[in-house]
Amino acid sequence: MVAKLTQGFWAKTARIILRNRILILLILAATTIFMSLQWDKMRFSNSQANLLPDDHPVNLEYLDFLNKFGEEGNVVVLAIKDSTLFTPEKFNRWNKLSKQMGAFPEVDYVISTDNLQELVKDSLGERFVMRPLIKSTPTTKKEIDSITNHLFNELPFYENLIYNKKTRTIRTVIYLDKDIVNTSVRKDFILEDLSTLVNNFEKETGMDVRISGMPYIRTMNSQNIIDEIGKFILAALGVTSLIFFFFFRSFRATLISMFVVIIGVMWAFGILGLLQYEITVLTALIPPLIIVIGIPNCIFLINKYQQEVKKHGNQALSLQRVISKIGNATLMTNVTTASGFATFIITDSKLLKEFGIVASINILGIFVLSLLIIPIIYSFMSLPKDKHLKHLNTKWIETFVSWMERIVRERRIMVYIVSIVLLVTSIIGIYQIDISGSPIEDMPKKAEFFQDIRFFEQEFDGIMPVEIVIDTKRPKGVLKPTTLKKMDELGGHITDIPELSRPISVVDLVKYSKQAFYNGIPKYYQLPTSQENAFIMDVARKSADNGNLLSSFVDSTGQVARISTYMKDVDTERMEVIEGKLQEHISKIFPEDQYKVSMTGSALLFLKGTKYLVKNLILSLTLAIGLIALFMAYLFRSFRMIIISLIPNLLPLVITAGVMGFVGVPIKPSTILVFSIAFGISVDDTIHFLAKYRQELTANHWRIKKSVYAALRETGVSMFYTSIVLFFGFSVFVISNFGGTVALGALVSATLLFAMLANLILLPSLLLSLERSIANKQVLKKPQIDILPLDELNSPSEEEDPTR
Repeated sequence: MVAKLTQGFWAKTARIILRNRILILLILAATTIFMSLQWDKMRFSNSQANLLPDDHPVNLEYLDFLNKFGEEGNVVVLAIKDSTLFTPEKFNRWNKLSKQMGAFPEVDYVISTDNLQELVKDSLGERFVMRPLIKSTPTTKKEIDSITNHLFNELPFYENLIYNKKTRTIRTVIYLDKDIVNTSVRKDFILEDLSTLVNNFEKETGMDVRISGMPYIRTMNSQNIIDEIGKFILAALGVTSLIFFFFFRSFRATLISMFVVIIGVMWAFGILGLLQYEITVLTALIPPLIIVIGIPNCIFLINKYQQEVKKHGNQALSLQRVISKIGNATLMTNVTTASGFATFIITDSKLLKEFGIVASINILGIFVLSLLIIPIIYSFMSLPKDKHLKHLNTKWIETFVSWMERIVRERRIMVYIVSIVLLVTSIIGIYQIDISGSPIEDMPKKAEFFQDIRFFEQEFDGIMPVEIVIDTKRPKGVLKPTTLKKMDELGGHITDIPELSRPISVVDLVKYSKQAFYNGIPKYYQLPTSQENAFIMDVARKSADNGNLLSSFVDSTGQVARISTYMKDVDTERMEVIEGKLQEHISKIFPEDQYKVSMTGSALLFLKGTKYLVKNLILSLTLAIGLIALFMAYLFRSFRMIIISLIPNLLPLVITAGVMGFVGVPIKPSTILVFSIAFGISVDDTIHFLAKYRQELTANHWRIKKSVYAALRETGVSMFYTSIVLFFGFSVFVISNFGGTVALGALVSATLLFAMLANLILLPSLLLSLERSIANKQVLKKPQIDILPLDELNSPSEEEDPTR
């Protein structure tokens, strides 16, 4: 009953499409125009990707920190490591650059050699005041040497903040307005104003300015994403069109296919704008993905059309069969592919959820476009010429199919041995996979801003913020001597960890106040004794009046303090060791009944987010496998057939995971997408093969061997075509500057290639060896859904002319 209804549905759909060609084209044109009008609503991501759900405890701690102290990643740093800087002309030009930066409304304040304040006692010796380090513009090298010697040797408060004493590297710290850090205003300031000022400075002085800080890194990274969208689209169009033309040798067929996928790309951008989702490193992949996934649809439809034309030459009937026969099979394959992406929707990650929604919608959209546009356009054209049909009898393809058939017929035991060896080897490789929780792991390694990250790691011990929040549980408890001593002790442990920078906290201000009390003698840069502690509040008040330093490290009640440090880019295992050490020291130093201490910051947030994501994506992949298994059960009503259909698709995933372990590709947000994407796509070949196999069983009176070989010959060509297109289509991502995107493209391509071989060699072998019960007529007498594969050819007399 279901089969008859389904078959009748597609025949009716074919008549509707071909009899309403003009109306459908007008509807598609209007929809495309509507989608293009949504492009102005597209927004590029200005904030760092948060992989944790909003209600996750780690995320709540981070949000609480932001509420108390504001955005932690609002610092842009400039640095110069050049001995010629310490000459009057260049030194004054460097100070001028700092003044120019501070004049912009997007900048809260700037700390540099130009405006450094020195804490000193006033003339009466009763109060502390802030005195400029540079009282007048230096005009001689001697004056500059005096200033720098005083800075390097007598002001330890600014060490690793403004200068590196060993290498004599000078740094300017720019604090952006916290309200604009996660907006497009930040991007405009960095790309236009800051870049222009720095470029002018470099031209005038001939010195190389290093730039970093999370706002700058995020801006440059986002700009790279924007630049790569166009590159990916052009590369995907170019590669897929060349392969398509190579197979079909028809400009007409190639142009029609390109037209379909270009409309699909326009819809993809329109849906992003319509849903008002930000374009991130993941959603930027959707337009080229639509091209890569859409081309196989075009191959299926055009290949079927040309086969029908070659068989009987009736254009109207050929087009009707393209829709009625291929529509059902293509819908199923697109639904399974969309399901692979849709499983991301169940994750609690906003980033992945949006990616899954947009990708699955657009995959179904490209199916609709190809099913409507290709038959309609061909209906207005003349029949394909003989030269366009020659590819249907290409000798090298026949040789390839014969080779596969020979392997299945004669080398079946060897196929199983190779499969088992690959499985065991891959499992060993899986145990060597690492998890990467580094937020800069995927950034373009050759980009100038990435080289600057490495420079600041070497000179100032990192750029990724780590924050330790200390709640004393009582107002004004931060400035109590006992609290300050505990914070200083923890700061000493942080300093002992080589991957962390020197911590900065209110403790440094208090130490600086004691040094000032003793006339600036550097050896007194230490915490005051209980007798000296009476001066602390006065110093803190004056410090606040001269740069808001205290408010940066203590909340308004004086109850909560922060210790800020920066982490180098280290592997996840080392990062977890560092976190464990810090937690151990915190537990010993701060009793839980008196203090509440938590660790946060974007570096730890990304680590936790990655580990959380791995768990969620394992769940989504399991769901995808479960959905496909249910789908197979619905089609074949055989548990053994479910197992047989899953093995050729799971084995390539295991092999890919093993390869990742052996070559050192870590699990990270980009690479864990590989498995769900590849599984959703590779299972399409299984569906086509098993559908044809089931049909051949009926035609050959349940003779398994004859049916398997017939299915292999019939579907092998189309499966090879589409797999090659997908392989090279996903390979375009290896031209990316982002390591994660390169890994995604290479791993998906490799997985799909493994899957093609598994479906064309291992699957037929399993059917010949294991599947006996499927030949039972009782099982197959009433199939649930009539899946008609690409290569099925019927007699022209069996169907009506749709134009009647």
